Amino acid sequence: MNFPLRIRFKILTLFTRIEVTDATGQLVCFVKKKAFKLKEHIEVYGDAEMTRLLLNIQADRIIDFSAVYAFTDAAGRRLGTVSRKGMRSIWRAHYLIADEAGATQFEITEENPWIKVLDGFCEAIPVVNILTGYMLNPSYLVKRPDGELVFTVRKQPAIFEGVYQLDLVGQADDAAKARTLTSVIMMVLLERYRG
Repeated sequence: MNFPLRIRFKILTLFTRIEVTDATGQLVCFVKKKAFKLKEHIEVYGDAEMTRLLLNIQADRIIDFSAVYAFTDAAGRRLGTVSRKGMRSIWRAHYLIADEAGATQFEITEENPWIKVLDGFCEAIPVVNILTGYMLNPSYLVKRPDGELVFTVRKQPAIFEGVYQLDLVGQADDAAKARTLTSVIMMVLLERYRG
């Protein structure tokens, strides 16, 4: 993967589809969220035509603030999980990324939770709420459990779409990069209506 990666989706659509491209503009993956499911189910494809399934992401329970999202490859092998830390995520978004054995590999935390507060306030003001996607751009830090910063995720200014940039700032192997990208995609799906 050539970093930075851009994660892009349209906001005003019925079905959620996310396109991930690398620094050269090449498609890394295409994500489709199944609509009208009680338990989240997201499919990650290697092409925009959705013919080559790479991963499935599925929640372990029906609509829950603390759900665990497991990702498996096309053959059904478990590759890891991402889970939102329930009560801790009320003030500041907080997610744990675990490897296939269940060991915590990274933590995703919101860099500045005041942006969420401002976004909630501005959403109630007519006309201003249209511009919040351009003005208020949250950022997230992906760190190892020892506190070492490895990735950053930043929302880019956009009005009718969500654009996030994933940067590699530390060292990580290919499996950790893929697991982090998958986790960030899930986080973006859960946090997309903010900022």
